[in-house]
Amino acid sequence: MEYGVLDSLDLKLLQALQLDGRAPFNRIAEALGVSDHTIARRFRRLRDTVRLRVLGITDGSRLGRDTWIVRLRCTPDIAPQLADALARRPDTAYLGLISGGTEVMCGMKPRSRQERDELLFGRLPRSPSVISVSAHCVLRHFYGGPLSLPSKIDALGPEEAAALRPSSVDGAGTPVTLDQADETLLAVLRRDGRAPLTELQAATGLSEGVVRRRLDRLRSTGVLYMDVQFDHEPLGRTVEAMLWLTVAPAALAAVGSALAGHGEVRFAAATTGQANVVAATLHRDTAELYTYLSDRIGALEGVQSIETALILRQVKEYTYEPNR
Repeated sequence: MEYGVLDSLDLKLLQALQLDGRAPFNRIAEALGVSDHTIARRFRRLRDTVRLRVLGITDGSRLGRDTWIVRLRCTPDIAPQLADALARRPDTAYLGLISGGTEVMCGMKPRSRQERDELLFGRLPRSPSVISVSAHCVLRHFYGGPLSLPSKIDALGPEEAAALRPSSVDGAGTPVTLDQADETLLAVLRRDGRAPLTELQAATGLSEGVVRRRLDRLRSTGVLYMDVQFDHEPLGRTVEAMLWLTVAPAALAAVGSALAGHGEVRFAAATTGQANVVAATLHRDTAELYTYLSDRIGALEGVQSIETALILRQVKEYTYEPNR
């Protein structure tokens, strides 16, 4: 990935935050060989210019929860209102308007089967403006979640990355069970992944030591990871696309691995449905998107067909900002 507006230190900072979004500025500064004030100043500038945010995200798969990608075809007059209503739900993410404004697409992360059924079989089909609903369960993540585009910047040297990389996630064992204090911590961190301990203490009523231990447990088990988000449009990437690929079953793993290595791909997963691989991509313009489809996707063995749609408006990523 090339970001001409950002210099090498900006890129290093983005990648450092992706490795450990809660790393103190002095630790990042030491790893990168600059002062604490320089890192703090760069962070503030990126926050103002490209809306840099560090969010604490809950990995539902560690809690035994499934992720669904839902497509709702509807009349153009209702699409923005439907998108805003869905964006206010805590169980939706990456929600956008596509297909000329006649389709709403969102990632849905229900906490239970009851929540899933209530939305898919209850509210949505009852709306007369919703023409059709299709829901696809995510079977395997190829890219996304704890990995995001800053991971592909490759700005940090091996020693710098090693100094910033947190302890590895223990993926073994049964799904983690959360109590109310854990849920409160995760809710605060979802708004600000770098929320100070004092704020987390105030929200939970727990001591600093207990908060630290709970944070360590949530992160070490992979329930909590830090996601770095920023606007790509000021950096020259104005075209966001969704790709639905129909892939021969024997080629699923190979195609998924290839997509994960593409610099344009910000998310890729195998799903249920006829189009069994979905990917979100980012490009400078539609000409670059065409070249990507023709040269990169077209070269993947096992891809039988592809449906492409531009994201006209990103309504929500992990947090909803109605005035964005």
